[in-house]
Amino acid sequence: MDISLLTFSLMAVVVVMTPGPTVLLALSNGSRFGFTAAGYGIAGAAISDAVLIAAAGVGLGAVLAASGFVFNVVKWVGVAYLIWLGVQMLRTSGELHLRDHPAGDQNPDKPRPYPAIFRKSFLVAVTNPKGLLFFTAFLPQFLTPEEPMLMQYVTLAIVFIAIDVAVMAAYATLGARAMTFLSARGALWIDRVCGGFLVTLGLGLAFLRRSAA
Repeated sequence: MDISLLTFSLMAVVVVMTPGPTVLLALSNGSRFGFTAAGYGIAGAAISDAVLIAAAGVGLGAVLAASGFVFNVVKWVGVAYLIWLGVQMLRTSGELHLRDHPAGDQNPDKPRPYPAIFRKSFLVAVTNPKGLLFFTAFLPQFLTPEEPMLMQYVTLAIVFIAIDVAVMAAYATLGARAMTFLSARGALWIDRVCGGFLVTLGLGLAFLRRSAA
């Protein structure tokens, strides 16, 4: 690779630190369910990174950029899911399920929504066409044509996912820590703020065009 991994890492940090749907979900999950449960969402988002990078590597990003029909199908699925998820968070009751903080859990025997947490974070990332278009445009800048492509993609994927996981873990920790001094009403407002941002991101995605992605 002509450009060092350090440069790639610094750019990845800037990209990941910009609040997006998965970061907002990590914050919300940490505040409502605790860090352990939020980890399932982080895992879902990390797997979505791997899926999108693999898709970009095999050229699906180019197909998305070239086909208006495919792009619009993926875009509107993403728009609908983001807005739906945001509305659900806006309508939340603020109920806590903190396995990490048993004192705040009024029903410790209640099943934990780990699969739902994983699924939401995975789907919110993988249905966003901006992710695939971003990787399609971003990763090739750090590839050397003379070297094996597979190993280069794997290396960049590992670095990017590690940074993404670290940032989401920081937000999840922030949310979980906040619940040591916030009440259930605090969790309610965290959910509502994050839900409002998700709806806003969904509406913004609705205006996304291929030329601007």
